[in-house]
Amino acid sequence: MPRLFTGLEIPQDVAFALSLKRGGLSGARWIDPENYHITLRFIGDVDGQTADEVADSLDRLANSLRFSIRLTHLGTFGGDKPRALFAGVEPSEALSRLQAAHERVLQRAGLPPEGRKFVPHVTLARLRGTSAEDMARFIAEAARFEPLNFVPARFVLFSSRDSVGGGPYLVEQSYPLAA
Repeated sequence: MPRLFTGLEIPQDVAFALSLKRGGLSGARWIDPENYHITLRFIGDVDGQTADEVADSLDRLANSLRFSIRLTHLGTFGGDKPRALFAGVEPSEALSRLQAAHERVLQRAGLPPEGRKFVPHVTLARLRGTSAEDMARFIAEAARFEPLNFVPARFVLFSSRDSVGGGPYLVEQSYPLAA
């Protein structure tokens, strides 16, 4: 059973810039830069037939218009018990529209609705045992976050092995975005 999700790849130069934030945080399991991405829709574990239906359904969204992505800050999920460090994405109507289109097509393909609110981000590290104080200190010491911009040329259907997260992720199928 493949575990699937859709997302946007992070270009190599942007991934390199993000990777410079790695290190110096206890309890962090750093994501390899080649596995950085922005998740559009988590699908989960599905059988082969459902995986094929998902891939076919996403074909309808190919050639959606390209748009710019801007990474603007470091943030965390988990509040007082931080569980992930991420690079946050500046709100974008075009990105929200693409994500909503993924949600609609995948529900039509028979998948249940995504229960979580869409918060676009690039996970940099998964955290275990990191205190909120350590996290705040790390973000403060990480220096100013210079915004990073890129224009994705495609969105992809990723698969991952059943693990605690962080890759490796494989591109199962890609769908071009129109210039």
